Amino acid sequence: MMKLYILWLFSIQFLLHASISNSGKVPAIIVFGDSSVDSGNNNFIPTIARSNFPPYGKDFPNGNPTGRFSNGRIAPDFISEAFGLKPTIPAYLDPSYSISDFATGVCFASAGTGFDNATASVADVIPLWKEVEFYKDYQMKLRANFGDKKANEIIKESLYLVSIGTNDFLENYYTLPQTRMKYKTVQEYEDFLIALADNFLREIYDLGARKISLTGLPPMGCLPLERAINIMDLHSCVDYYNDVALEFNAKLGWLVTKLNKELHGFQLVDANAYNMLLQIVKHPSQFGFEDATVGCCGTGRFEMGIFCDPKSPFSCKNANKYVFWDAFHPSERTSQLVSNYLMQKYLAKFL
Repeated sequence: MMKLYILWLFSIQFLLHASISNSGKVPAIIVFGDSSVDSGNNNFIPTIARSNFPPYGKDFPNGNPTGRFSNGRIAPDFISEAFGLKPTIPAYLDPSYSISDFATGVCFASAGTGFDNATASVADVIPLWKEVEFYKDYQMKLRANFGDKKANEIIKESLYLVSIGTNDFLENYYTLPQTRMKYKTVQEYEDFLIALADNFLREIYDLGARKISLTGLPPMGCLPLERAINIMDLHSCVDYYNDVALEFNAKLGWLVTKLNKELHGFQLVDANAYNMLLQIVKHPSQFGFEDATVGCCGTGRFEMGIFCDPKSPFSCKNANKYVFWDAFHPSERTSQLVSNYLMQKYLAKFL
């Protein structure tokens, strides 16, 4: 196996051991966003944007399809574990968990959502403003069960993971004609989303959040679905989409700098995973993968969600060999590698 992959595995073990001796500094991981970080909230709303059925979760403990868009765990789970907390973060809408469970980690994310409310409407999922309402409800439950002092400590000292934005472009702007009519250029739409991101981050700051990791767009032109329909360029990455992602991420970086200057005590981190993901896609063998062009599920070119048929004869046997699990989402091993990268480069300061 390649030396680079071995180095990543060693780094993961190092961080896990380090986190055990430093556990307690971050009492909980609190998650906002889309399918990149949703641990199953969509299971409990009327939407087709779900993954609580096989083959999803086939490599999760007990093969449980939790609603994570993965064959196993996702990035927030690995980050939680790296902080010496639990190895999986529960979905807030899951009735099998209580406020005691949520006190050390909770997920408000919803697959298919975005900064733009119109994005959430595409698949009838939870808009970002509603995720914030759930967070307010969570705070009330914390105070009722643990008292103001303990609740305020959890709220202030927790690490907040925010991963959102891809759907705004791929499921909204480049899919819905009415959005492109309203925003004549993609740059106008980017600026609209940045304003929404600004408002969202200020709102959760006002609610007590202080340590926030903001992850921007991945190289979305390299997602298997986008490559599959890029017939003219022989199914290579769609460079234009990647350029948009870079442009938007740069604006998010500017926003992070601005808010850190303006908001007292704010520790907002620009946890950009674009380059790491691109390296994995461009050089999969260096990370121990065999295929970065298609996902494991079905043919790997178009299938995700309800189209991931557990009986498909095309599905791969070993998802660990694939960068992507379905046509849109990373495999568990990719999430593990990216999480380790984020821990090392951006989040270790909070340990």
